[in-house]
Amino acid sequence: MPSDRPAASAARRRTGPRKHDFPVADVRRYLEPGPIVLVSSRHGGRDNLMTMGWHTVMEFTPSLVGCVIASSNHSHRMVRDSGQCVINLPTMALLDTVVKVGNSSGAEVDKFAAFGLTAAPAGEVDAPLVAECHANFECRLHDDALVDRYDFFILEVVKAHVARTPKHPRTVHYTGDGRFVVAGRTVSRRGLFRPGML
Repeated sequence: MPSDRPAASAARRRTGPRKHDFPVADVRRYLEPGPIVLVSSRHGGRDNLMTMGWHTVMEFTPSLVGCVIASSNHSHRMVRDSGQCVINLPTMALLDTVVKVGNSSGAEVDKFAAFGLTAAPAGEVDAPLVAECHANFECRLHDDALVDRYDFFILEVVKAHVARTPKHPRTVHYTGDGRFVVAGRTVSRRGLFRPGML
């Protein structure tokens, strides 16, 4: 009697890998939105830093970024009241510092001093840049309509500073459970894009 194993194997290949039920609260391990960033703010004569992983590009022009800053976070009130902040992009070299910043409260410690980071002046906002980061994006609060309900801030990037090298920095991406994915090699499919879609 002929075996149907080849047909079964072909069917599995066509339908994709075998899957199992997964806790919905942990889908961030697969849908994390981008690299971990440090958000710096200034209000009432004090500077603060927070580690953030939940952010998303919303528009190109104006350059809008949406992000979640929990109301329990010291930065929530500082960003809302000042109406500005800086999104700073660290690389793998700062990973331990990024974790330490996230594990502490700005209400209790000066994070710039505690973790040896340099607060540099911005060009368009009052909040400081983190000089050690690969890039700094100065932001103004564009829309706070979703802050009360979802802690969701819509920021407009009004000035950007990016290091010339490396072109593709080793950014870190948090997947939960204390684990990070580090940006690796890049691949190009430029030739497959339609004009205007790059």
